[in-house]
Amino acid sequence: MKRTLLFVLVAVFCAPPLATASEVHDRVVRGVIVLREIAAAPDSGIPQDLLDRSACVAVIPGLKKGGFIFGAAYGKGFMSCRLDNGAGPWSAPSMLSLKGGSFGLQLGAQSVDLVLVIMNLSGMTSLLNSKFTLGADVSVAAGPVGRTASAETDAWMSAEILAYARARGLFGGLTIKGSSVRPDRDANHVLYGREVKPRDLLLYPTDPIPKDAEIFLEQLNRMSPARGVR
Repeated sequence: MKRTLLFVLVAVFCAPPLATASEVHDRVVRGVIVLREIAAAPDSGIPQDLLDRSACVAVIPGLKKGGFIFGAAYGKGFMSCRLDNGAGPWSAPSMLSLKGGSFGLQLGAQSVDLVLVIMNLSGMTSLLNSKFTLGADVSVAAGPVGRTASAETDAWMSAEILAYARARGLFGGLTIKGSSVRPDRDANHVLYGREVKPRDLLLYPTDPIPKDAEIFLEQLNRMSPARGVR
């Protein structure tokens, strides 16, 4: 009985905290700030033509690292995909988490902002799974930098996901492998008030956009609006 009680206590106190409304709101606000600052940096942002042809965008603000070169990483973020077969506006966001893996760029900080640009249907399909691993289940490469940089490069065009990171004011492409990405179902429940599937949010949205998510979609649509809107 004592062993059972001890096990229960350890499980309760060591389990990661469930998402709260304030944490979800703070996550979205910090992600929007990351996108705004990227959009305001014409010489070091994501190339416009690359962003315009992307299928989805994920933002993980304040990704925490441990060890030497991101020996262990953990972060929570959210993502949105284009509707109408890639030609429409951005979908309601789905919350996600990232854990583990190795990063090929030492940015000299314990916390970085991570942006993943999903380039095609294959990359999008991976994101809809219950869990996938960057560099294994889906190809990922360091993204080109500069709003006017050309995206017409084989390495960039063949990758399903392009990764970017920012720390201490520096923004650049990032090589990332082995990190697992999965839906953050608790945070989705908090944001939408019920159980929702990422596939329904990102591909077949029927629910109204939560107020906490509106600023994120407004920023994405300003950066890269639906085709024919610009």
